[in-house]
Amino acid sequence: MAVLSQSSQTRPIEGAGDLAGTTVHVIGAGMVGVCTALELQARGALVTLLDRREPGRETSWGNAGVIARSSLVPLNNPSLWRSLPGLLGNRRAALRYDLRYLLKNPGWALGFLANARASTFHETTQALDGLIRLSIDIHRERIAEVGQLHRLSDAGWLTLYRSETGYARARSFHEVMTAFGVDTVTLSRADLTDLEPSLKPVFDRALWVRDSLSVDDPGAIVAAYAGRFAQAGGQIVRAEVTGIRNDGDAVKLSCADGDELTCGRAVICLGPWARDLVERMGCKVPLGYERGYHRHFCGGVGAAPNSGLQRPVHDSAGGYVLSPMARGLRLSTGVELSARDAVPNPSQMDQAERAARQAIDLGEAIDPECWLGSRPTLPDSRPAIGPMPKATNVWASFGHQHIGFSTGPGSARLLADLMEGRTPPIPAAPFRPDRFIRAR
Repeated sequence: MAVLSQSSQTRPIEGAGDLAGTTVHVIGAGMVGVCTALELQARGALVTLLDRREPGRETSWGNAGVIARSSLVPLNNPSLWRSLPGLLGNRRAALRYDLRYLLKNPGWALGFLANARASTFHETTQALDGLIRLSIDIHRERIAEVGQLHRLSDAGWLTLYRSETGYARARSFHEVMTAFGVDTVTLSRADLTDLEPSLKPVFDRALWVRDSLSVDDPGAIVAAYAGRFAQAGGQIVRAEVTGIRNDGDAVKLSCADGDELTCGRAVICLGPWARDLVERMGCKVPLGYERGYHRHFCGGVGAAPNSGLQRPVHDSAGGYVLSPMARGLRLSTGVELSARDAVPNPSQMDQAERAARQAIDLGEAIDPECWLGSRPTLPDSRPAIGPMPKATNVWASFGHQHIGFSTGPGSARLLADLMEGRTPPIPAAPFRPDRFIRAR
């Protein structure tokens, strides 16, 4: 166990709420965990942030950098049922799957499909929209506070359609955007050329989601948030937590190196690794994994990093997202439903790269290999935020699928209110951990 930052905070902040003076260990230092640590620290808790790696170096590092209102629509939406016949060949860039993995996890797989029905979809979009809107406001403030405004863009992002037919097929998505008041503008081929002249003329239509943010280095943002936490007296410890148990009013954490830590409360923010820890606590959780790949490209011969695009773009037919990043153009694939630690399969990235080269001059690859990350997903695509079943003073905030980077601040605000017994700014019931997590 290595202490990366040592706390100098020895007394609670005056005027803080019920968490004042409480020792809280936050397990997991991705965007969700770091935001949770910051929020609890601001309320007077004495917080330690635990992770086996430095903050922001796992799943939160590898996303497309988009903080978007449009992310309220999950993968398992009603249109998934219509797509099933076309998915049988397992060759689409937007969605691949390992059939053996799905057959070994029928509870999650069938639940994922069942929750694509309209009634659950309506509840999910309502819940996620509230979480996203709350998070965007906090992100804006926090990015300014940590001096990272140079990484932030408010130019929105684009969904691209290669044909009028493709645009028409997305009508239900457009209707959801209208219903939730998302600021969108439909662009013609000429409009798109004016807005993004580096794109080749292969797209007939585009939807510009204007009330969205993006950053050019997601990992750097998480690290900056963690730096602010440490500067305010928080302690960051390099440790892999392997077990949790109650000991009277205290919570005991077992670590891989044999150390044992004691705290008043613990919060599990381990993303795709949450399932391992939860099962060691004697609970079952149907957590699946939406894996994704990315790779950076230089953006053309002699091009400067991140040149060519003014905002991230999603090629709906190509099944990829291309984002201007500090390191170059980041090409992110669609979803691969597979075991968290399964051997990487480069075919999805190869397919995405071929499609992207039809749309823009990618240039040479910068990364020698693809990055691979796993996004944790519960059957209804909503995170678990709240108290863990049958475990005193242990709380959950995991299962954010693809939008953990976007919704980390809002999740932290919601969780902290619940821990203090306050009424949160958005409904908490849709995120109750006990809707899926069961004690054995």
